[in-house]
Amino acid sequence: MDTRAAIAALAALAQDSRLATFRLLVQAGPAGMAASKIAEALALPASSLSFHLKELSHAGLIVARQEGRFIIYAAQFETMNALLGFLTENCCGGNPCMPACGFPAPSI
Repeated sequence: MDTRAAIAALAALAQDSRLATFRLLVQAGPAGMAASKIAEALALPASSLSFHLKELSHAGLIVARQEGRFIIYAAQFETMNALLGFLTENCCGGNPCMPACGFPAPSI
């Protein structure tokens, strides 16, 4: 993944509804979900969800397919994995990684 694609993906995920939508689709797996089920699960109006799905799609994070009368949306796991790889490519300066690069995990 190049920097431009990583920025587009991160920008698409940097919004509450889009992040929730993407996480829901990751949980749904390759089977995906119909837009109506996504809207119901996240309590989003159809018009808002449509906008968010478009943004995620333009960033390459989700893909849509037609099944009968329904459009099914699914996470693009290849893009997700490429983004994770991009973010951790130079982790810990090439040294074996420890959790959080040796820093204690913050308590939440």
